Amino acid sequence: MSEPPDPADLITRSTLGHYDRHADDYWQGTRDHDVSQNIAALLSFIEAAPPFELLDFGCGPGRDLKALKDMGHRPTGLEGAARPAAMARAFSGCTVLEQNFLELDLPPARFDGVFANASLFHVPARLLPGVLGKLFAALKPGGVLFSSNPRGNGQEGWNGERYGSYHDLDGWRRYMGGAGFVELTHYYRPPGLPPEQQNWLASVWRRPAD
Repeated sequence: MSEPPDPADLITRSTLGHYDRHADDYWQGTRDHDVSQNIAALLSFIEAAPPFELLDFGCGPGRDLKALKDMGHRPTGLEGAARPAAMARAFSGCTVLEQNFLELDLPPARFDGVFANASLFHVPARLLPGVLGKLFAALKPGGVLFSSNPRGNGQEGWNGERYGSYHDLDGWRRYMGGAGFVELTHYYRPPGLPPEQQNWLASVWRRPAD
């Protein structure tokens, strides 16, 4: 008999607790990461007139939130861990919603784009349809969602204090398509490396226009 899945509250408490305790180290280790390829992938598919209303889903200490604001857009952050959320507000000057991914309360049809960079993989696979459904509903019709997740073969479980789900392209397509999204493009990162060293799957999806 297989083991019962870990309860959602344990997964949330442990994962967010890790990011709270290591907020300063995480900021120092990631603040100079170049994700301009990912930001460009999101923005290039948005068909609305700029500036765009954007949700940085899992914004951490605010690196990409500030980058989007500096580009002239109107980003809102969402972060479940209290210390990174406070850091993001201070660094970016943007509104940051403090919500964990499993208890989202988002305005309907608000955003032109959702930037989910290295965040959705923390959602247990059995709960992913519900989270994607709420992000779908938060997008305007025709809006765009970008995701980047570490690649895997459908496995999930603990990596220290953090929980992760690791999808391949076919598996990710099933989840996203099941939530109503239409695929626009996908690619692997980091750029310029052999395929076996590109450990991140990036993809862009549209909520169809009504």
